[in-house]
Amino acid sequence: MNRTKTNWTVTVLLILGSLLILFPLYMTIAIALKNPQELAKSVLSFPVHAHWNNFKEAIQVTHYFRSFGNSALITISSVVLIILTNSMVGYAIARNMHKRFFKFLYYYFISAMFIPFPIIMLPVVKEMSQLHLANRIGLIILYVVYRLSFNTFVYVGYLKSIPIELEEAALIDGASRWSVFWRVIFPLMKPINATIGILNALTVWNDFMLPLVLLSKPSQMTLPLVQYAFQSKFHTNFNLSFASYLLALLPMILVYIFLQKRIINGVVQGSIK
Repeated sequence: MNRTKTNWTVTVLLILGSLLILFPLYMTIAIALKNPQELAKSVLSFPVHAHWNNFKEAIQVTHYFRSFGNSALITISSVVLIILTNSMVGYAIARNMHKRFFKFLYYYFISAMFIPFPIIMLPVVKEMSQLHLANRIGLIILYVVYRLSFNTFVYVGYLKSIPIELEEAALIDGASRWSVFWRVIFPLMKPINATIGILNALTVWNDFMLPLVLLSKPSQMTLPLVQYAFQSKFHTNFNLSFASYLLALLPMILVYIFLQKRIINGVVQGSIK
C-alpha cells in the first residue's frame, strides 16, 4: 500500500502564506462593516451588526461608477494597444536580432526596466503637460510606452520558440511580411498575448502613481486615485476607506472568478511554450 508522505515544511509554509493573505482581507472586511464606535473598541473583532451604509456612502463620496468607468476605459484601451503595438515591436526585434541595430534596440528597451519611475516622473509630467496630454489619453499612451520594455523582453523570448520556417513558407506563397505577422504569427501568439494582457491589466487597473501625477480633473480620476477622498491631514475615516477598498477590488475579483480557467490556462501556456 503506497502512502504519500506529507511534506510538512511545504505545508507549514503554505499555511503561513495563506494566513498572510487572508488576515489583511479579514481586517478589510471587518473594518468596512463596523461603525467608528465598534472600531474604537476592537480592531480585530468581527462586527456585531453589519453597517452596509458604509458601502453606500463610499459609493457616493468616490463617485464610484464614474471612477469605475474611467478605470475600465483606461485599462481596456491600454491593454488592447499594448498587445497590438508591443507584439509588433517584439516580432521585429526577434526576427532581426542578428542585425546590430535591432540588437541595440532590444538591450535599450530592456535597460528601461531598471529605471525606477520616480526618477523620470517629473520630466514625464512636464513633457505630457506641454503636449496637452495630461489627461486620460496621455495616460493610456504612457502605459503603452512604459510597459514596452518588459513586454518586449517577454515577446522576444516567446517568438524564438516559433519556427521561422512557417513564415518562410508563407512568404514563398506570396504573402507580405505584414500578412505573415497578422495571419500566421499573431494567432500563434495567443497564449503569450493572454499572459501579457492579464499582467498589464492588473498593473494598469491597480496603478496609483501615474494617474496621481497626470490626472488633475476629478471627473477623470480612477478607482485607486479616489481612495484619497477619505484621508485628510488630521483625520482618516477608516470604515469608509476600507469599504471603498473592497469596492475597488470587486471588479477584478469578479473578472477572476468568471475567467479563472482562461486566465490560468493563458498564463500556464505562455510560461511553458
